[in-house]
Amino acid sequence: MSIRYFFLISLVLGFISGCGKSKPPAATLTPPAAAPAPPAVKESTPAAEPAKPAAEPAPAAAAPVEPPKNLAARKLSPEKIKRGEAVYRKNCASCHGPNGEATPGWRNPGADGKYPPPPLDGSAHAWHHSTETLEEMIRKGSPGGVGGMPAWDGKLTNQEIDDVIVWIKSLWPDDVYEVWYNEIEHKPEPKQK
Repeated sequence: MSIRYFFLISLVLGFISGCGKSKPPAATLTPPAAAPAPPAVKESTPAAEPAKPAAEPAPAAAAPVEPPKNLAARKLSPEKIKRGEAVYRKNCASCHGPNGEATPGWRNPGADGKYPPPPLDGSAHAWHHSTETLEEMIRKGSPGGVGGMPAWDGKLTNQEIDDVIVWIKSLWPDDVYEVWYNEIEHKPEPKQK
């Protein structure tokens, strides 16, 4: 067994076991300075149209998620967020939920012993991982049959994977994102004596 395979299995097991215990930080941290909000755009009301015959009801769309207040301060590209949401809804929402919220019972293993997909919205363990680790999990999927995550390498482009990760980060509450950014993504190096 290679050390890389061992590392990947350890990572997944830690990810799965931590999902049920993880909670976003309780303390409210000082968020980075926010960019000023764009001016409100007044939308025009379209002219009334004649009534159309009733058609089959459209499937219920997922309720849009309200973005965190300091999303602009994260400097995440709005274009990447939009593209990532589209890729996510097409490929990931059926397992992780339309807004990354997962489904009830995600903390309990199924009959096959595998854990269901966890939430990605900041309410579970995903934010405990660096961008590099999230990318690797999407590319390679769950190792050794530990979970049900399929490998997306070759099915999604590098750009699509990157965009999905940006969209997922846009879901995280401000305090969760700040802790992730400072303690996980840009973890300070230990001081040398």
